[in-house]
Amino acid sequence: MNKDLIVEIKKELRANMNGVASAVMRQTDDYRVNFGIELPRVQQIAAEFQPDRHLAQILWHESVRECKILATILMPVEEFDEELCDIWTSEIRTVEIAQIYALNLVRRLPFASQKAFEWISAEDGLLRVIGYFTMCHVLRKGEMSPRSADELFDHLACDIGSSDGQLSKAALKALQIFANQSDENMNKAKKLGDYLL
Repeated sequence: MNKDLIVEIKKELRANMNGVASAVMRQTDDYRVNFGIELPRVQQIAAEFQPDRHLAQILWHESVRECKILATILMPVEEFDEELCDIWTSEIRTVEIAQIYALNLVRRLPFASQKAFEWISAEDGLLRVIGYFTMCHVLRKGEMSPRSADELFDHLACDIGSSDGQLSKAALKALQIFANQSDENMNKAKKLGDYLL
């Protein structure tokens, strides 16, 4: 990989830095560097480069918010196998990157549903959040069997109202999409809501 390309990307990021947003994000997020660039602008920057597995991997391992976002856009889906997916997932440290990762990359994988169920069953709270973000996209495709829907509902019933606010919010978002899939799901969601109230 040409080092000049990485230098070019970093120059582009610096040129688009939003100082105010960067300062605010730096107080809350776990990045060594955060340029505070809005997502639409990061997407425009990504469009200037060809998708490339090696480039995406280098960007992913930078402790820079925007590099990680670019990596999720520039990684070719057909080259992102399950082993690499597990590695990247284990390295996520923020809810923002978890959400972007699920949206830009994981939802497009042929094994997205399998991974979503695996992650929402995990002990780690952030991993479960990634699972629910991914599950939201799986649900929107409308390709879930009744058995899988029952399994998902069991997880949702456990995680909505969790003391982990991020996990509870991610599960609630998945429940909203789940409820819109069918009348049966809507009734289940209402009963769960009544129970929690």
